Amino acid sequence: MKIALAQINTTVGDIHGNRDRALRALERAKASHADLAVFPELCLTGYPPRDLLGLHGFVESNLNALEFIASRSQGIGVVIGFLDRNRRKQGRDFHNAAAFLSDGKIQAVIHKTLLPSYDVFDENRYFEPAGSVQVVPFMGRTLGISVCEDAWNAEDFWPRRLYASNPIRDQVEKGADLLVNISASPYEMTKLKTRNDMLKNHVLKLGVPLVYVNMVGGNDDLLFDGNSLVLGSRGNVIARARGFTEDLPVADPDSGQDLGCAEGNPAENLYRALVMGTRDYAHKCGFKSAVLGLSGGIDSAVTACIAAEALGPDNVLGVSMPSMYSAPESYADARDLAINLGIGFEVVPIKPVYDAFKESLAGVFKGKPEDETEENLQARIRGTILMGLSNKFGHLVLATGNKSELAAGYCTLYGDMAGGLAVISDVPKTLVYALARFINRGKEIVPANTIRRPPTAELKPGQKDQDTLPEYDVLDGILKLRVEEQMSVDEIAANGYKRETVEKLVRMIHFNEYKRRQAALGLKVTTRAFGSGRRMPVAMKLNY
Repeated sequence: MKIALAQINTTVGDIHGNRDRALRALERAKASHADLAVFPELCLTGYPPRDLLGLHGFVESNLNALEFIASRSQGIGVVIGFLDRNRRKQGRDFHNAAAFLSDGKIQAVIHKTLLPSYDVFDENRYFEPAGSVQVVPFMGRTLGISVCEDAWNAEDFWPRRLYASNPIRDQVEKGADLLVNISASPYEMTKLKTRNDMLKNHVLKLGVPLVYVNMVGGNDDLLFDGNSLVLGSRGNVIARARGFTEDLPVADPDSGQDLGCAEGNPAENLYRALVMGTRDYAHKCGFKSAVLGLSGGIDSAVTACIAAEALGPDNVLGVSMPSMYSAPESYADARDLAINLGIGFEVVPIKPVYDAFKESLAGVFKGKPEDETEENLQARIRGTILMGLSNKFGHLVLATGNKSELAAGYCTLYGDMAGGLAVISDVPKTLVYALARFINRGKEIVPANTIRRPPTAELKPGQKDQDTLPEYDVLDGILKLRVEEQMSVDEIAANGYKRETVEKLVRMIHFNEYKRRQAALGLKVTTRAFGSGRRMPVAMKLNY
């Protein structure tokens, strides 16, 4: 049996567009003489559709799209994700479902059994789980078709299982001799190996080949890496789709071929994920171009490189906004970066506006010494300039702050936090430097001076980030333990960090939740980002 892995990039809510994209992939699968074409989870609605599910007519439109695709299934089998109605009189209104299509008809519907409700997932809010496990006959085989999370609960793989059942094992016990899992599994930097190991665990334990098709593309903060694959019954990798791009490999699950494991360069994978997420966010939201502030620092440099790759250099504008505290090399580094990338470059000095602000506020501020207020005025002037350029020319404003700064609150509301997309907001500062080194792997694009210079916001004379923050390798280590692993102060200190530093940073992380609640949407790349998967209260007193 020849199986096509139809790894396609869908858009949430674009049912007609997703239908047509699936049909084009189906025609390519037929041209490749595939017997079965497999598409991702919730392919017709896009993932995650969230509260779009409540819009009248939404489910009907996706069911009509499914019927239309079924009518094109002569001579080929199709497994595709869609939104089904719960036709029982109890439970939630919908099922996250897979349909098996062939001979021009819907032959079977399989509902998702395990509904994730952690991190960015909230499926219990919308979906009713399957009542039972079923298998589907096709071309002399018995298919065990499952949806994403149904494959994530093997008994002996996880230290702690989230659910009581293992639908994959149950399907094999019902006679399945070919497993098919359709998925929308978001990218995280450490996830690919875990996912591949988990799927291989199923195959080696059950002795049944497995076809896994994952969504690819960016939808809001979530990035889907693709990397679909076919595993033979010995755990051999028979086929693998490319990461971070649409693909349609065709493979025989009974082949003895073994391509081996290939998880790639972590920095390259992260860079490709951010480029894909930036491109898809802009295009799916209707933007053709982007603008960002170029300070001469590492964060704006890396963000500009990602934007130029995602949208094309001609569609990116970098703006230098020097103040009286900006060093000459900051302008030079920003200019050189723009030249190296071939992006647009403008200079808009902020001192005249800053002086006008100070003059207007002189009476109200009389007798008060200068402090962070004047620093924040500079950041907010820059934010206003970028938003003005956005309004005038239709650019998407890219915020350039990293995860370390957001964690510590080392950022200004309505200033450097202004924007429509925060490209590297889930990338710790130490990884920003790793991205810069990857970008410069062939030739110097990010100026060497940008990488060498100590980080500074340049909002007052001689300012350096480490005047108020720990060294970034320390900060990022504590940040990972607190935010991603949720360790207590005692546990973090036991990992070798000074307790005083840990206590200070933990206070900063929680105090600045109010800022992050108002931040631009950011692309998720770690196990726990400051976004939809982390739900901390703003008004609280952490005392336990």
